[in-house]
Amino acid sequence: MEDLHAADAPGMHQYTPPQGMPALVDAVVARMRERADAAVEREGVCVSGGATAGLAAAVGTMVQPGDEVLLLAPHWPLIDGIVRMFGALPVPVPFFGLADSAASAVGTVEAARSERTVALYVNTPNNPTGRTIPLEWLEALVVWARRHDIWLLFDEVYEDYDYAGKHPYGLALAPERAISAHSFSKAYGMAGYRCGFLVGPADVMKDVLKIHTHTTYSAPTASQLAALRVLDGRGDRWAAAARTEYRAVGEKAAARLGLPAPDGSTFLFLDVAPHLKDGDLLAFLDGCSEDGIFAAPGPSFGPYPSHIRICYTAAPPDVVLRGVEKLALRMGRSGPGSALALDGH
Repeated sequence: MEDLHAADAPGMHQYTPPQGMPALVDAVVARMRERADAAVEREGVCVSGGATAGLAAAVGTMVQPGDEVLLLAPHWPLIDGIVRMFGALPVPVPFFGLADSAASAVGTVEAARSERTVALYVNTPNNPTGRTIPLEWLEALVVWARRHDIWLLFDEVYEDYDYAGKHPYGLALAPERAISAHSFSKAYGMAGYRCGFLVGPADVMKDVLKIHTHTTYSAPTASQLAALRVLDGRGDRWAAAARTEYRAVGEKAAARLGLPAPDGSTFLFLDVAPHLKDGDLLAFLDGCSEDGIFAAPGPSFGPYPSHIRICYTAAPPDVVLRGVEKLALRMGRSGPGSALALDGH
């Protein structure tokens, strides 16, 4: 945003239409038609104040007080509070690391479904586990959702960091009942700009836009201008380079900690139960902090009392891997310090 000037962008310090800057809405439509191979229309897009505000507007459209929303867990922490904010009940469904086939994926959510279930939250690539959900499983979940008339909320903010292959878009699988959330923050390192977008059925998105209008009104105008520039191709080139770096760091960090390489996103989620004294996770995290290691507690992501999440893109690769080495030693994983052997660092 350093080279954006009001003289070159009249109205930069004014509101845009609540739906978003018309040129940015058009760019999003073109992008999603190409990427998701879906029949996206302008009326089906809402440029939001970050994906967080967009997800909140989507949840507010889907639920009534007393409804239940199933959250494939571990899940992004804020979705729990968003669901509660609208008077609905979040139901964490342990899924990643447990489901091992399309059939078991469906069986897992079906076991948690009740008469009050109205929506299923699906985050892939996943924060915090770094896992992705295979296309076959997603297709089976869509069939299940149609059978029970359940909304699908696809959190796809890490779509550009799917290391396993081509990202499967929820909108293409269930265009009539899916709302998908996307983020310039996560894709292009623009977290402080607060700009993302939602895509979904036009008749539903008009209600989403009402909530977004009355809570955010419009995403920051300067951020929308920056997002428009990102979508001209420059952003994709940046993301491609970032993806290569992120994947390499993620693989080295996972190997040192004895975990499978991540499929996507920028996180690792690990169970440190054997290293807790009397099950005290906070004491373990305090010790990590003394070592300069900052990790998020597992209970933030669902029923995971002995897990922690680390972000391997929170600092330059050499700094991250020095922290991973300290964490590995704290976990009793003595060895040659392989996490530090990153291209000479």
